[in-house]
Amino acid sequence: MSEAVDTLDKGKKKESVGEFIQKTREEMTRVSFPSRDDVRKTTLVVIINVIFFALFLFLVDMFWVYVLDGVTWVFNKITGV
Repeated sequence: MSEAVDTLDKGKKKESVGEFIQKTREEMTRVSFPSRDDVRKTTLVVIINVIFFALFLFLVDMFWVYVLDGVTWVFNKITGV
């Protein structure tokens, strides 16, 4: 593992903390943040999807419980248990 890291670092000069902060500030000027409206819309989509899939998985789970209870009942009737 350390050999892989060493190969990445070859030929690169270590930068100082000040250079790192300066490059970070330059990069942050290029970042675009979503608007408040975009955040609200995507949050609403996420909440609706979570509710939908929770209900869907609940119904699928209840269906399988019903099916397996039926299979167990039939098995018990056949074996006389």
